[in-house]
Amino acid sequence: MQLIQIDRRSGLTREEFIENYLKPKKPVVFTDLAKDWEATKKWTFEYLKEHHGQLDVPVIGSDYHKPGPTYMKSGLTMKFGEYLDLIRSGPTEHRIFLWNILDHAKELAGDVSNPTICDGWVDNYPFMFFGGTGAVTTLHYDIDCSHVFHTHFWTRKHIVLFDQDQSPFLYQHPFTVQSHVDPLHPNFEKYPALQKATGYETILQHGETLFIPSMWWHHIVYMEGGFSLSLRSRDSIFTQAKGLWNIARHFVIDKGMNAVMGPRWKAWKEAQAQKKAKEAMRAA
Repeated sequence: MQLIQIDRRSGLTREEFIENYLKPKKPVVFTDLAKDWEATKKWTFEYLKEHHGQLDVPVIGSDYHKPGPTYMKSGLTMKFGEYLDLIRSGPTEHRIFLWNILDHAKELAGDVSNPTICDGWVDNYPFMFFGGTGAVTTLHYDIDCSHVFHTHFWTRKHIVLFDQDQSPFLYQHPFTVQSHVDPLHPNFEKYPALQKATGYETILQHGETLFIPSMWWHHIVYMEGGFSLSLRSRDSIFTQAKGLWNIARHFVIDKGMNAVMGPRWKAWKEAQAQKKAKEAMRAA
């Protein structure tokens, strides 16, 4: 397996971004895209706890993908201030995932803005993500197939990306946008096809924004407790339709079969992922 460093750019113009990164769907780290956001100065751990610590937040753990009644559901609710203390105190598996803080604290909306780097912004979903040291967001691509502009705050994240053309080597579970391989600690004995994959990686730091092109796989590790905000922009009509299909198959097929079969459904998905990867290796 090969991991290539993602380009890091400052002062990138709209024209350069569109021609060199958006059109070819190539990731890039903007070191200064969010430099004028009030959020990058104001949204400290202390500020969020003092002003919004009373909010109830949904928290997920390592059992997020465990088959059964809690499959891909939040199993825990905490006060936001308590959660912030938790992720600052040391390693924890607990994360806040796909949470729109602006639904609960509308006064923060003026602290961020859609960049002028491209068009097609999806204004309803400025999702936030929180995690403690060592917390992992497992390999997946976003179900709605939007482009993602992922800005991190105060600490560091290690992020690995794969283009969609690497999917044959990533052991994708059928009817999902998920894989259970770990590209930072690869088990080539269990997942030998992963050796043929080529990906990209970066360490994302405070105020930096990673452009994740539509349908690119990403695996994220919090190097220290921290949080990020993702803004989304639409890709083509084709990928929007693909997103609708992803949502339908996840909520109807994957969740439905999980409810009926539980662990047997997960075992079937893993077996199918192994089968397709073996076919990809023979064809490579």
